[in-house]
Amino acid sequence: MTDFIEGEARTQATLFPERLDDYITEENPVRVIDVFIDSLNLSDLGFKTIPAIRGRPAYHPSTMLKLYVYGYLNRIQSSRRLERESGRNVELMWLLGRLAPDFKTIADFRKDNPKGIRLVCRDFVLICRKLDLFKDAFIAIDGSKFKAVNSRGRNYTQKKLKNRFAQINKSIDKYLKQIISADRLEAPAAKVKTKRLENKINKLKKEVKQLNKIEAQLEASPDKQISLTDPDARAMRSHTAGMIGYNVQTAVDVKHHLIAAHEVTNEGTDRLQLMNMATQAKQATGHDELSVVADRGYYKSTEIKACEDAGIKTYLPKNSDLEQSSKRIFWKRRLYL
Repeated sequence: MTDFIEGEARTQATLFPERLDDYITEENPVRVIDVFIDSLNLSDLGFKTIPAIRGRPAYHPSTMLKLYVYGYLNRIQSSRRLERESGRNVELMWLLGRLAPDFKTIADFRKDNPKGIRLVCRDFVLICRKLDLFKDAFIAIDGSKFKAVNSRGRNYTQKKLKNRFAQINKSIDKYLKQIISADRLEAPAAKVKTKRLENKINKLKKEVKQLNKIEAQLEASPDKQISLTDPDARAMRSHTAGMIGYNVQTAVDVKHHLIAAHEVTNEGTDRLQLMNMATQAKQATGHDELSVVADRGYYKSTEIKACEDAGIKTYLPKNSDLEQSSKRIFWKRRLYL
């Protein structure tokens, strides 16, 4: 005997419940997911509910949507993780009827049904309105930065192109000087070195041609920025460092923490998002008057004035740093630990 809690032996026989339903309590959120998805008319929302005549039978959209919503509620975004969880998670076994879609099927479902998933979110907000969960008419707005698949090397601005052109020209000049020095020597090793340097120069010239094409696309871009992998992704600042991604705006009910409205933007700051998100939240909740709270990143006089004209009362800390810095006045702040 020890002073620690001991587990049972792995060879001990156990009489598990005969039904999978016995593992799921009546208060488990997966029952809400099951009832909510089954109550939707998925064909009207844009999901493909008629199976194909040929080929392997597909999963029903309700099955995939239940898996997607479960992953959202439990912070499981990865399609590979959802695949693993569907094969070992008792809640998902109950919810999906022991079906386990592979990660490619899960990823394709999210990629092929963006409009349908957004309409499902709309129907959920309508149900919340019927249940009177937005009666307080108080919304909190905030933005979150999400990293895109696009790397920094495949995101271009005018400054990046200018710096890259300068680096290429500098490298070509260096290689040409090395070729001139090697030509003065008649040794066989000098010829090999010359050929290697010429190959490097040719690669740089090919890159210049590609950059010239990118520069033409960059001139046509409204914000003078282009991303090759994710065309909609943009360079923006995060709390730690710069990143290529998206700025996701969310309006949340302060009492029940339910998302009333959301939108994915590629604006690097929140300065111009207050009126947009407040209006969407007002329409979603169905209130004639609405109160909104946000951080100092949303402070802009024109946005606040537009909200007041639309019957939306705003609560924001004044961003005094921007106003005082323009007057060359800087305040000393205290740090409380």
